Amino acid sequence: MVLASGMRIAYFAEDDAAACAYAQVLLVTQGWADQNDVARAFKKGDRTVRRNLRRFEEGGLAALGPPTGYPKGRSRLARSLEDKVLKMRTGGESAASIAFTVGVTVTTVRAILKRRGWRAPAPAQQQVLAKEEPDGTTSEPQVVAEPVEVDGIAPAGEEGPSKSRGLEPAEGDSQPGGQASGTGEMEEEPVGFTMDQDPSDRTMDRTFACLGVLEDATPLFGDADAVAGAGALLAVPALVESGVLRIARQVYGSLGPAFYGLRTTIMTLLVMALLRVKRAEGLKEKTPAVLGRLLGLDRAPEVKTLRRKLKALAEDAGRAERFGRALASARVKQREDLVGLLYVDGHVRAYHGERRLPKTHVVRLGRVLPGTTDYWLNDRDAEPLLQVTAEANAGLVKMVPSLVEEARTVVGNRELTLVFDRGGYSPELFKALLESKHKVHVMTYHKGHWTNLPVEQFKRYEGEVDGRRVTYDLADGEVTLSNRLKLRQVTRRTENGHQTPILTSRWDLSALEVAVRMFGRWRQENFFKYLREEYALDALVDYGVVEADSKREVPNPARKTIDKTLAKAREDLRSLEAEYGRAAECNQERDRRTMRGFKIANGEIGKKIKEAQQLVAKLEEERKTVAKRVPVGETTEEAIVKLAPERKHLTNVLKMVAFQAETELFHIVGRHYQRSEDEGRTLVQTIFYNSGDLRVNADRLQVIYAPLSAPHRTAVLEGLCAEMTKRQTSYPGTRLKMEFSVRKAA
Repeated sequence: MVLASGMRIAYFAEDDAAACAYAQVLLVTQGWADQNDVARAFKKGDRTVRRNLRRFEEGGLAALGPPTGYPKGRSRLARSLEDKVLKMRTGGESAASIAFTVGVTVTTVRAILKRRGWRAPAPAQQQVLAKEEPDGTTSEPQVVAEPVEVDGIAPAGEEGPSKSRGLEPAEGDSQPGGQASGTGEMEEEPVGFTMDQDPSDRTMDRTFACLGVLEDATPLFGDADAVAGAGALLAVPALVESGVLRIARQVYGSLGPAFYGLRTTIMTLLVMALLRVKRAEGLKEKTPAVLGRLLGLDRAPEVKTLRRKLKALAEDAGRAERFGRALASARVKQREDLVGLLYVDGHVRAYHGERRLPKTHVVRLGRVLPGTTDYWLNDRDAEPLLQVTAEANAGLVKMVPSLVEEARTVVGNRELTLVFDRGGYSPELFKALLESKHKVHVMTYHKGHWTNLPVEQFKRYEGEVDGRRVTYDLADGEVTLSNRLKLRQVTRRTENGHQTPILTSRWDLSALEVAVRMFGRWRQENFFKYLREEYALDALVDYGVVEADSKREVPNPARKTIDKTLAKAREDLRSLEAEYGRAAECNQERDRRTMRGFKIANGEIGKKIKEAQQLVAKLEEERKTVAKRVPVGETTEEAIVKLAPERKHLTNVLKMVAFQAETELFHIVGRHYQRSEDEGRTLVQTIFYNSGDLRVNADRLQVIYAPLSAPHRTAVLEGLCAEMTKRQTSYPGTRLKMEFSVRKAA
C-alpha cells in the first residue's frame, strides 16, 4: 500500500508490476513527490520511473502492462518438444528427419540446437566395436559415435523411467511423438511410456501433461469384466491397416503437450463412429470410464474437451483436405484394381440455421433449401474414396473437371472411367474429357428425347460379374450427339417394355458389364443413405462461418424482379386478348356487320390491350439493359459467408474410415454367414455393441466376448475373432498384440 500524508494513493499485489508502475506515475503526476524520491522509495532507477511516465503519456494504462507478443529470444515450442529435438539429434537423426517428425522447419530445429548448446560428438568420444560372428571369430571393427548426455537428456536408447507392463519400446522403436523406424510396409504407431501403474488412475500422466512434458497419454490396459462396446475393438486391426493414425501424425504433427493428444483424439472419434455416437454431444450419454477402457484410459474425453481438440485440428485451413487425399492415396495402393472406375455423385447437406447460404435443390426432400453440396468419389465397389466440397453448390457438369484433377492426385495417370447420373450429361463435357491429356472415359444415362428401339434388336445377356449372376435384355449400338461426338449406346429393356439407354465411351467392355457398372451406381446412393442414418453424415459439427468468395457470380436479383413483372404483364395481355377473342366469337353480324363496328363496340378492351402491349415492350427493352449475372457481393450488404468446412471435412473423413473398417468386417462375415447380404451389416453393428472381458497377459491384450443371441451368430463372431487375431495387430501406442475370442456358453 502506498500512503502520502496519511492518504492511500495506491494498493496492489507485490508481484503486480503494472500496478506498481501506475503508483509511481500517480505520485509524480499528482505532485506528491519528484522522480528521484519515487525511485528511492520503490528501489528503482531514475530511468525506470521516467520510462513508466513516458509509457503512460503515450499509451495510457495499457502501456504499463507487459509487452505483447512472444518473449524475444524464447522458443515457441514447448520445453518437452525442445528436449525431444535434442534427444533425436543426439541419437544421430538428421535435422530434416527431426523437422518432419516434430512438424517444424529445418531452420527451427537448427535454432533450437544452437540455443541449447548442442555439439556433435568429438572423435575422442568414439569407440571401436567388433562384432562377434557365430563361429566365435570377430568381424572388422566398426567405429560408432558414443552418445552423450546434454542438458540432462539421456541419449537415445538409454533406459528411462520405469515402464508399465507391455509398454516397453522394443529395439528400433521411436520415442513418444516420433515415428517408428521399421522398414516394413505397415509402419506401427510409436510406442510411448507411462509412469502410472493403475489403469483406472492416471494421475501421474495427467500431471506430466499439465507440466507440458507429455504429448499423448499412452494406452494402459488392465483386467476388466463385461466392458460395454468392446466389440468395436474388432475393427482396430482394420483401422490400423488403413494408415489413418500414421497419416494423421504426418499431416497434423502434434496437438502439443496434452493428456488427450492426437492419437487419442483420432481413436476416440473412430470408436465413437463405430458405436454410433454421431457427434461430440453424444458423449453425454456415455459413461467416460466405460468408454475410456476401450481407449486404454481412465476416462474418455468429455464433450468440451473433444470440441477443443477438433477446434485445434481445424485451425489450419486445408489440412483436412490433405488428410483426406493422403488416406485416399493409401487406399488406392490397397485396392489398385478397383479405382479404374469411379462413381461420382453429389450429396446435399441441408442447412436450417439463420445464416444466409446459397440454396440448392434437395432431391430426397423435393425442396429448394440452403445447403452445402459434397461430391464423393467411390470406387468400383461403391466404397468411398474421396470427398470434395463444391463452392456454392456448383452443378455436376461444372464440378467434373475439378473432380478429375482431385482424382488424379490420388490415382495417378492411370486410365479412368467416371460413372454418373443425368446431372452430368453434357456432350461438350464428354468431348473435353475424351480429348484431355490423360483420357477419361464416361458412362452415364442418355438425357433428353430418344426413340425406343424395336424389340427385335434386343438380346438376352447372361453372365457373372463380380461374383453375382445377372441377366439383362440389351441392345448394343451407337449414337451421335449434338456436337457430332459418337458414343456407344447400350439400351436395357425391362419386362414391361421400358427402355433405359446408357451412353459410354468404353467400347472394350461387354454390353453386360456396361449395364452392371451403370446400374451399380445405386450402391452409391445406398452409401449416402446409410451414412446419413447411421453416421449422421448431415450433422452440423460446428456453427462457425468463414468468408466466401464475394466475386462469385449469381443470377441478378434486379433481372429476376423484372422477369416477374414481365411475366405478370404478359399474363394480363393474354387475358385481355382472350377476352377480346371471346367477344369476336360471340359477335352477332346483324348488330355489327363490319370489323370497324366491332372495334368501336369493344373500344375499351382494345385500349387496354394496347396499353398492355406497350408495357410488355417497355419491360422487354428494360430487361435487355440488366445483366443476367452479377457478383454476389453486389446483391446484398451482408457479409458473404459459408459454413466453416475444416472441422466438418475432418469428421467426414474419419467417418469414412470407420465405414471402410466396418465394410471390411462385413465382407469377412459374408464368408461365415449365408444371409450376409440381408443381415450382415446389422450383425456387425450387434457385434460392435457386444460386451467383452479384457485381459492383459505379458505382451497380449485379450478380448473375450460374450456369446451372441443364437449359436449360428456366435459361430460367425468366432470366425471373425480368429481372422482378426491372425493379423497380430498391436493396439496403437502399445506393444500389446490383440487377441480375440468368444467365451464358452455356460
